[in-house]
Amino acid sequence: MKLIFALGNAGKKYQNTRHNLGQLILLSFCQKNNINLKEKASFGSRVGESNKNFFAHSLGFMNNSGVPLSKIASYYKISPENILVIHDDLDLGMGEYRLQFDRSPAGHNGIKSIVEQLGTQAFHRLRLGIDHPRNTNTPQIPAEDYVLLPFSTSQKVIINQTIDKIHQEISDFLNSGL
Repeated sequence: MKLIFALGNAGKKYQNTRHNLGQLILLSFCQKNNINLKEKASFGSRVGESNKNFFAHSLGFMNNSGVPLSKIASYYKISPENILVIHDDLDLGMGEYRLQFDRSPAGHNGIKSIVEQLGTQAFHRLRLGIDHPRNTNTPQIPAEDYVLLPFSTSQKVIINQTIDKIHQEISDFLNSGL
């Protein structure tokens, strides 16, 4: 039994922003695989199940992601090493991604929350590059504002070019681990 948990912020305002890339990927994966996510108020998340694996994202905000993730993991008795967290990452270029295990939060507040709630950083992460404003034509924008901006047209093209590879990485984790 495994849990795929995507980070992002709740609400239409944040739906297509860089910070919600994890949720966008999870939703596209679930749509492609006919996995229906249902709101579960007791978890503060939308949760779906397929082949005894669980898929979820928070109904709250990024910085409190650990609370719903830990509730789901506890309820379904999923150990941290069977969790894959999908999230945006400023340190990777647009379209780049990294699979990692047992890595520090590196300043990502959503990951900090998860580490605090689980009591460990020994879980898997799929870090999705969104670029850093200093590497774009908008270096004057603070990172905390940059992540809340929508993707540009060219960035959407790059994401669409890598989405099948990312979906395959999720499938590989579900089938055999990373």
